Amino acid sequence: MGDTLEFSDIYQEVKGSWSDGRLRFSKQNVIYKSSKTGKVDNIPAGDLNQAQWRRVCLGHGIKLGTGTGHVYKYDGFRDTDFEKISEFFKANYSVELMEKDMSVKGWNWGTAKFSGPLLSFDVNDNTAFEIPLSNVSQCATGKNEVTLEFHQTDDTEVSLMEVRFYVPPSQSDERQDPVEAFAQSVLSKADVIQATGDAVCIFKELQCLTPRGRYDIRIYPTFLHLHGKTFDYKIPYTTVLRLFLLPHKDQRQMFFVISLDPPIKQGQTRYHFLILLFSKEEDINLTLNMSEEDVERRFEGKLSKNMSGSLYEMVSRVMKALVNRKITVPGNFQGHSGAQCITCSYKASSGLLYPLERGFIYVHKPPVHLRFEEISCVNFARGTTTTRSFDFEIETKQGNQYTFSSIEREEYGKLFDFVNAKKLNIKNRGFKEVNGMKGKIDEYSDSDDDQHDAYLERMKAEGKIREEGNDSDDSGGESDESFNPGEEEDDIAEEYDSNASASDSSEEGEDSEDDSAKKKKAKKVKVVKEKKERKPRKERKKKDAGAPKRPMSAYMMWLNASRERIKSENPGISITEISKKAGEMWRQLGKDDKEEWEVKAGEAKKDYDKAKKEYKESGGGGGATSTSVSKKESKKSGGKKEEEKKRKSAGGDKERERGSDSFKSKEFIETSEESSSDSDRKSKSKSKSKSKSKSKSKRKKESEEEEEEAMTTPASSEEESD
Repeated sequence: MGDTLEFSDIYQEVKGSWSDGRLRFSKQNVIYKSSKTGKVDNIPAGDLNQAQWRRVCLGHGIKLGTGTGHVYKYDGFRDTDFEKISEFFKANYSVELMEKDMSVKGWNWGTAKFSGPLLSFDVNDNTAFEIPLSNVSQCATGKNEVTLEFHQTDDTEVSLMEVRFYVPPSQSDERQDPVEAFAQSVLSKADVIQATGDAVCIFKELQCLTPRGRYDIRIYPTFLHLHGKTFDYKIPYTTVLRLFLLPHKDQRQMFFVISLDPPIKQGQTRYHFLILLFSKEEDINLTLNMSEEDVERRFEGKLSKNMSGSLYEMVSRVMKALVNRKITVPGNFQGHSGAQCITCSYKASSGLLYPLERGFIYVHKPPVHLRFEEISCVNFARGTTTTRSFDFEIETKQGNQYTFSSIEREEYGKLFDFVNAKKLNIKNRGFKEVNGMKGKIDEYSDSDDDQHDAYLERMKAEGKIREEGNDSDDSGGESDESFNPGEEEDDIAEEYDSNASASDSSEEGEDSEDDSAKKKKAKKVKVVKEKKERKPRKERKKKDAGAPKRPMSAYMMWLNASRERIKSENPGISITEISKKAGEMWRQLGKDDKEEWEVKAGEAKKDYDKAKKEYKESGGGGGATSTSVSKKESKKSGGKKEEEKKRKSAGGDKERERGSDSFKSKEFIETSEESSSDSDRKSKSKSKSKSKSKSKSKRKKESEEEEEEAMTTPASSEEESD
């Protein structure tokens, strides 16, 4: 067995919603990282004292308990994972993984037990359900009743609002009310914000960008209280994800950003970030409302009772000590102007984009934080309004796209080098970028020259391609460059000038045409590219319908046999998820299980080879190709014969036409001495005389036929009598 065990698609319940992530068991610790927030749970191996394996709604789950009283639950395991996890726990943690049955009777009468941060409801010593007390926002009591209200989240369509417990009166101990005792046990572990006691310190009239306004910030041991003129916000330290300290581009102000999950709410508005703006020149003398021994014991030297310095330093220092999280600052990135940020626009509002060591953050409206691990690809796109700027697009693995526009062209090289150094996937979507621009980007990726602009080079290349397409349209008319305002204005006569002469204008027209022709020739020399000859396509072999089909692999045989079982174990699963599940299950199968299917696949392969050999011996496969070839050859030969016939018939028709044109009567013979004008007139007279002669001949024939019908004896009989 290896030193670590890793599992993907493991779920953790956070305030009523499931969040997926990755779980790793190592010899030193247990680490779980959420895919949504990037938050990490790190449990030292020495703190583990309890481990339970349970059947839950998402397959199987593990419940881990520590010596400090914390409980961690992770769901999404398979039934086959139990053995290897149990062996790993025994070998490395000296903890036995116990199987725990859950109560599925559906009874609503049982025993409530408080174990650390959990309230479990047991039926016949089996747990029916558990409530994390950190999810409780309020606890109310009534006569023999206790009502628990829960924190709400926007990540779920349906949320549990409250649960009511009926507590029967106890007859043994009348001194303590069982309802009050139940409520006190809940409140001792619940995430209920109660502003009792004095604040550790108070910062007055701080400028806040989101939510907008000036607020007094009161620092309590477990939460942060923002007190404004119209609204108050209470923020528990458990909801703080990250802290950022970012310098403004003007080098005179500082942003202090607090990332929150879940966000603070005001009506339908959600604030995922709390952004404070400080001036570097503001100083403060701060005294904590605690004794020096309490400060030393609680903060372990991170804070002192009396402190002085810049206002933003004091706020960030106090927040870091109370929240117990690191403060993120910009890394080594420096823009064109020397600042650690880039001016850009997001959703029609201007702000600052900070490239960090592990992500990007945009300040301030609306604030956006993107971690590198959730970014699928980035793209550098041309600005929509002007060529002096470009857009920076970020696409996440969830399919969301963020476009930061109106970035100055000078920032392109620095930003591209930063993205390339962080090994982010760069996606090109522009005109002919897929084939032509990859080489250019790789060529300039290591450039440290500030004067070089790779984006400008790219736009020049696109301009050349467009000029190439417009050359045919410009060949008929004058180019724009033939008109040069400010040159030879005295020699050019205006349209309404009475002294303008036709000769001058014609000479200038010829000169301008010569100039434009020269410029066009020079342009064509630049743009002309050699056309590559296309290779003839290879004809695909046609499939023989009578040939035996190829055998399936061992995996495909196993998948066809296990498909229905996978569907029954995972109701509602999609086709793509079935293939993913099957792939994971196949990887985890043992050698003995796989050997059975590999033997079947080998037998199928032998049967296929035998059938294929018999098919070839019987004459299959070769006849179809020979007949198709003979058909093609006959078609080609027949086509050639038809073309020769057409050529011969066309040649004969042309000779006839020449012969008819060469024959002319004496009346219409033309002499070579006559001019072209006379020949034209005579050709007209020819057509008229021809039409007249035709009409006369028709009339003569009709008159002769009428005379023959009128005569009683034919002309031949008269000749004989004579």
